[in-house]
Amino acid sequence: MSEERKYWVPALEKADKVLAVLAEEPAKHKLTELSKRLDINKSSMFSLLNTMETLQWVRREEGDTYSLGHAFAAYGSSYAKSYDLSRSFQTEASVARDRLQETIQLAKLEGNQVRYLGKLEAVSPVRLQSEPGMLLPAHATALGKSMLAQLTDDELNRLYPEQALTPLTPHTIATREALFEQLREIREQGYAEDDQESVMGFRCVAAVIHGGEGQGAAAVSCSMLLHQWEAKSTEARTEMLALARRLSAQRS
Repeated sequence: MSEERKYWVPALEKADKVLAVLAEEPAKHKLTELSKRLDINKSSMFSLLNTMETLQWVRREEGDTYSLGHAFAAYGSSYAKSYDLSRSFQTEASVARDRLQETIQLAKLEGNQVRYLGKLEAVSPVRLQSEPGMLLPAHATALGKSMLAQLTDDELNRLYPEQALTPLTPHTIATREALFEQLREIREQGYAEDDQESVMGFRCVAAVIHGGEGQGAAAVSCSMLLHQWEAKSTEARTEMLALARRLSAQRS
């Protein structure tokens, strides 16, 4: 037995495998499907999911599928609070939020997904569902696309080995080819947008935060209701590019 496995806890390893699947494919798998996919017998999977549900690590959705639970939003929020970039974001983004009167968000890239790190909400009767700690497919968000555009072709091919992409709305980019073409445009223009690709009724513009080597990709975005887009989109692009530059300067 290797030294690193000397004190290994198999149940935690199984839980980690379940959480990885649910993070990648929320609300898609029932108990039986998870059992088959991860080669964990049904009785063990039942006990595992029941315990994780009690701990709020997972939640059972309508149709008896599973997603990550509320605990991870809290854990993600705690992590974000300890992250220097998040603290800088809270200060710097308030300027853009107050000028635009729209919600500003901060996220980082994790594989082919976006993890939300921070959020400054404008006063509005309509609230975005994204919260610190939440994961969304990178190809379906302006935040994700702005960060994906910084990667090399080899890195992108590794992240997206399949042609078809998972849709969140009818407007989500459906193929790898279409995504890669849009990423080329994003590199040239310096910002990314999404048009109801992650949430119906909302448009978004994002700009990437550059930083020192090894710090990882991050980005900021402004989201707004469709009826606000025509009046505010140009100002929102300007504000996100300026915010990204300020945060980049603090990171370097």
